[in-house]
Amino acid sequence: MIVRPRVEKLPRYGRIRRMETSPYSLRCVDPHTAARRGTLTTAHGPVETPLFMPVGTRATVKGMHPDRLAALGAQTVLSNAYHLFLRPGEAIVESAGGLNRFMGWGGTTLTDSGGFQVFSLADTVKVTDEGVAFRSIVDGSAHFWTPEDNMGIQQRIGADICMQLDQCPPYPAPRETVETAVRRSADWAARCKAAHTREDQLLFGIVQGGVHADLRAESVERLAEIGFPGYGIGGYSVGEPHELMLESLGPVCDALPADRPRYLMGVGNPTTILRAIALGVDMFDCVLPTRTARLGTAFSSEGRLNLRNARFATDNGPLDPACSCPTCTGFSRAYIRHLVTTKEMLGAILLTEHNLFYLLDITAKARAAIEAGSYAEFLAKWMASPAALDY
Repeated sequence: MIVRPRVEKLPRYGRIRRMETSPYSLRCVDPHTAARRGTLTTAHGPVETPLFMPVGTRATVKGMHPDRLAALGAQTVLSNAYHLFLRPGEAIVESAGGLNRFMGWGGTTLTDSGGFQVFSLADTVKVTDEGVAFRSIVDGSAHFWTPEDNMGIQQRIGADICMQLDQCPPYPAPRETVETAVRRSADWAARCKAAHTREDQLLFGIVQGGVHADLRAESVERLAEIGFPGYGIGGYSVGEPHELMLESLGPVCDALPADRPRYLMGVGNPTTILRAIALGVDMFDCVLPTRTARLGTAFSSEGRLNLRNARFATDNGPLDPACSCPTCTGFSRAYIRHLVTTKEMLGAILLTEHNLFYLLDITAKARAAIEAGSYAEFLAKWMASPAALDY
């Protein structure tokens, strides 16, 4: 039995250190939900929100040429500072002219700080208020990062958006652990902002607090007082039930500054994305569409499809009849199953292309529904469909 804490509506904080100008323009809000339609201006152009960001951890979205990503409608690609720090090193990325030129991507880029990856290596990590000591997953070498070190790395990598170094507690975790993570992450946020000097790069703070309403409120207040051009919402998708996440997410969105984008980190399930948009989230990322593709699995209007299933062996219909992506319009289920079962790389490529288009397409449709003032109807129709059962 899941015992859910009582979720209170968080206050909107007034003591916010406003930037002279905001990089985010809020264009409209759906009249029946908190869904928002906006534009985020970056050094590589405008980004239309809500949006899903494909994950290119090591400066590549697995199986996808950058031109194909752009053709699918991708606006922003996310990479990871921890992995790029280990290989090839931030100096090599910098010498290539920054992340965009290094990976041949003309759109917007974002780097996660790598904090989640570092803290996931619990057995080899030592955390103090000063920073975090960890060992490389590549060669076992010892490293120590302060927030200032992390900012130096991300500024050299040169993504359009970078994230503060934060402490992400697991779920479940003792309340004391989450309290420490909130306090430490806020202190590190202030240090990251002080160390961040690139005017062409946006720095986002990250809200922590687990599923504790009061700790989330404290984290929001601390970060809003520091002031950032955008806010990540971290500490979710770490094992907590979806419903519990959504219950605590809404008050966090309500409390964050309305004129700044909200980025729910690590969430990529289609239904969760659409429900979170209704709560006021603007940005999403996840490895789910690419990872499941490599396992032979596809999102679809019928729910998730396992292409290893024998029932697809003689099915010459499209992967998803409701989808207009190149995979669905050009290849059959039988052929894709053949590629998957024989471990041909084209199978993973075609499924990756489809899964990414699927998420990029539903967020594009979400934008259109918000503009039309019909997001509540759009979401209700989705929730009544077979696709909504795909958790």
